[in-house]
Amino acid sequence: MYAVIVTGGKQYKVTEGEILNVEKLDNQPGDKLKFEPIMCAKDDKAVIGTPTVEGASVSAEVLGSGRDKKIMIFKYKAKKNVRKRQGHRQSYTQIKITKIKF
Repeated sequence: MYAVIVTGGKQYKVTEGEILNVEKLDNQPGDKLKFEPIMCAKDDKAVIGTPTVEGASVSAEVLGSGRDKKIMIFKYKAKKNVRKRQGHRQSYTQIKITKIKF
């Protein structure tokens, strides 16, 4: 069984027991979250919501938060002596999917 949830403007395909990093949420470790799935599937049966699947929910627990590895952005214009270097570290929240109710 799996479901597709939306958080942080992105869609994630999740299964029970899965640990994933999502966009930063304002929750503390140990908090419980509920998501309304936009699609659920079990065996050969799949239900697509309009916009969410009625009666279905995905429960998750917040494990913690952190930041990804630094990526370097380097902009360069040839023959103009223009160079710009910048770094970025994306913040994330790590969650564990505890139950999919379908």
